[in-house]
Amino acid sequence: MKDAVLTINAGSSSIKFALFDAMLARIATGATDKIGVAPHFTAYDAGGTLLVERAWEHGAAISHETLLAPMLDWITHHLGEATLLAAGHRIVHGGRDFIAPVRLDETSLRSLAALTPLAPLHQPHNLAAIRAVMALRAGLPQIGCFDTAFHHGMPDVATRMALPRHFADEGLRRYGFHGLSYEFIAGRLRALAPEEAAGRIIAAHLGNGASLCAMRNGLSIDTTMGLTALDGLVMGTRCGAIDPGAILYLMQSHRMDAEAVTHLLYEKSGLLGISGLSADMQVLEASDRPEAAEAVASFVYRAAREIGALTSSLGGLDGLIFTAGIGEHAASVRAAICARLGWLGVEIDPAANERHAAIISTTGSRVVVRVIPTNEEEMIARHCLDVMGVNAADTHSQSSNAERVPHPLGM
Repeated sequence: MKDAVLTINAGSSSIKFALFDAMLARIATGATDKIGVAPHFTAYDAGGTLLVERAWEHGAAISHETLLAPMLDWITHHLGEATLLAAGHRIVHGGRDFIAPVRLDETSLRSLAALTPLAPLHQPHNLAAIRAVMALRAGLPQIGCFDTAFHHGMPDVATRMALPRHFADEGLRRYGFHGLSYEFIAGRLRALAPEEAAGRIIAAHLGNGASLCAMRNGLSIDTTMGLTALDGLVMGTRCGAIDPGAILYLMQSHRMDAEAVTHLLYEKSGLLGISGLSADMQVLEASDRPEAAEAVASFVYRAAREIGALTSSLGGLDGLIFTAGIGEHAASVRAAICARLGWLGVEIDPAANERHAAIISTTGSRVVVRVIPTNEEEMIARHCLDVMGVNAADTHSQSSNAERVPHPLGM
């Protein structure tokens, strides 16, 4: 087996991983999920065949850190004589200073920990996984890859918040997120349609976390998320854009403190909050409850409205790309969003949309509408190899949608 790089995406209830060889071919993928309840570890080969499975029925108290040990042990055994070159981590917030992938050390970890208030649901788990790998594999290089980095070059007018200037000096600005996904999509479109990629594109990363990115010539011009991953679209459990006065009302009239408001906005709002039923789009679409329909309608309305706003940022629209769990798989949501964009010249082919075709717009549509599966893991692996000085074949630009093996655990 060839040398490999490991990618890790540590969240609140799961640790997802993927193994790639030095040519960026996927070797294995898997996760430890149900953390905090009954942890369950699975790993699959590149074709989706189950390689290993282990469950801890009474593991509610087992930490992320403890669960990384059996995962790393299995990876070491699976690689055999091959060398694990590095571990790459998705880190949600890089702030002002981390604008490109970096090799992680104690100094960088302290700086990243200071950003935790800007990503309270994600940053602690991202950093805990890094520290755990440091303890378990002290000599293994670890590379931080940041969801904010892709948006760092946005124009000042798109990053500025209308607050007194000294707050900007403290780093209070719009950063944007889902950058690893958008970076992959930009590269994939460049390979598929170079002339189109040079134009005015909006990518819609629609999943439990959801955002839009306006790109020109493959670069981020504007995006819907801001200082934190709360801003913008309606999400699974996050509210999206909200009148700041509503926060003041909750604090003053309901006597909610910062911790209570944080919990409400990050974990109890969005699709879950509106529906009172679920944060899962599939569950909501299958439900006959009016509240579920209202949640889906709110998701669609906000997405279409913000696509209109980003079209203004771009000065027009040449292409629209749907990606991530909802974007790739929910044909009815794509159709509903596009139905609201007829004024932009968006026209989709219902049959192509239902079969999740690569291009779902009609030949007469003024805007090309695509469905492109994202691959944040490959993007992290590529960055790892770049930081380590390993030259990989340009598989990112040459791989096709058909070659991508869906993650068996879902997005």
